[in-house]
Amino acid sequence: MELEEILTPERCFCRIEGFSKKRLLTRVSGLLGGLFTNLDETEVFNSMMAREQLGSTGLGNGIAIPHCRVPQCKEIIGSLVTLAEPIDYDAIDGEPVDIIFILIVPEEKKDEHVRVLAGLAELFNNPNFCHTLRKCQENKQLFDSAISL
Repeated sequence: MELEEILTPERCFCRIEGFSKKRLLTRVSGLLGGLFTNLDETEVFNSMMAREQLGSTGLGNGIAIPHCRVPQCKEIIGSLVTLAEPIDYDAIDGEPVDIIFILIVPEEKKDEHVRVLAGLAELFNNPNFCHTLRKCQENKQLFDSAISL
């Protein structure tokens, strides 16, 4: 999986305020809903929260990959977010999260969903990659850093 297949500069948000998991997911759902006319931000938010109810998508080491399938979604959509301050995310290691990769997948793309998630988990398991993202100060720099590794 190549990150630039699912991520664009417009969907990278560097050093935003998160406050809480719910507020962060609300904000990002709104941002993505504004970029895609076929995505309803409320449905995206509700789908991500429903997935979080099954178990936190906080992987540990400050990383979370909230993900969901949405019927109106036409393509696999990724959004990369770094936070100004880490937030509690109920991660498996109990540590706060400051890097979030949101993944929204068309309802029918179950196999691709699993494949992309596995690729993202491997990518974010690289401490050098995460360190580089944490140093970014602006959206374009975040995108460029993410796709360069």
